[in-house]
Amino acid sequence: METLTSSWFMSMRSGTCLHKHCAYSEQQVPSLPWIRNRAEAPPGCFEACPFCTMADGGGIFIGFLIILNSFGAAASLALFALAIWVAVDGYGLYPLSGVSGKDDIFAGAWIAIFTGFAFFCTTAFGIVAVLKKSRLLILLYLIFMFIIFIFECASCITAVTNRDYLVGNSNLVKKQMLKYYADTSFEGQQITLTWNKVMQEIQCCGADKPQDWIDYNSTFRKTYGTAYPWPQQCCHRLSNFEVEDPEGCKSGFNTTVFDKGCFDHIQSVFSRYTWAVSWYGFSVLMYMFWLMILTMVHYGLGL
Repeated sequence: METLTSSWFMSMRSGTCLHKHCAYSEQQVPSLPWIRNRAEAPPGCFEACPFCTMADGGGIFIGFLIILNSFGAAASLALFALAIWVAVDGYGLYPLSGVSGKDDIFAGAWIAIFTGFAFFCTTAFGIVAVLKKSRLLILLYLIFMFIIFIFECASCITAVTNRDYLVGNSNLVKKQMLKYYADTSFEGQQITLTWNKVMQEIQCCGADKPQDWIDYNSTFRKTYGTAYPWPQQCCHRLSNFEVEDPEGCKSGFNTTVFDKGCFDHIQSVFSRYTWAVSWYGFSVLMYMFWLMILTMVHYGLGL
């Protein structure tokens, strides 16, 4: 039987794997053509000759898939973290979307929490699958990835299509503000607390401008009459949170009333939420798509 050293050398030069690499005698293994992939190899051949997978490019391709799955795991964790950030709603604007029934951005975030963690677990599973060189495990990996891919598509589409209701046009937010602010219902209490928080923290008044409270009929006007043309949260306050100049605020002096609207801040927040859930999610989808394609190639060639 020829020495393995000479056979390995020949295979490295030719880029193929010869059957004589195997730990068999020529009597046990009759003369065979050059073995060009694992599927054609007799049992134990590739285990006896580690250079075979290197010679046919399998080892390089497996290493490439491991690196790609590692990056995919990192991207999945980032998606998971961003989705949690959106679902937690650190800006406290969920009531503005929840009361109007346009809260699909947050629904998309909850889906992305699942898909982000599922992608992370599946890419880790994929690394194990390619290291073990198990076709069954790789097939299961591809099935899991495809199912999660569908869910993440739903998350992205849900978030991006709902964004247009809350961004770009202040009419929906303004109508909601005029209807529910100062209302005694549960929805009214939620909207009132949210608007009070936004107007004080951002130092703004109304959706587009303070005159929103004057130009349109509102629950606030019906409840409080003309004592104040707008909520006191529109007024500058002292360090003890008392209104700085009540009479000046009633008169609408620029030095005592916040003269900018709050809608720019509101749409900015919802745009960030949409970017996190939808646009970053879409980029993860594109990465996972090509990762699945390369894994299918690996599976199909039997490397």
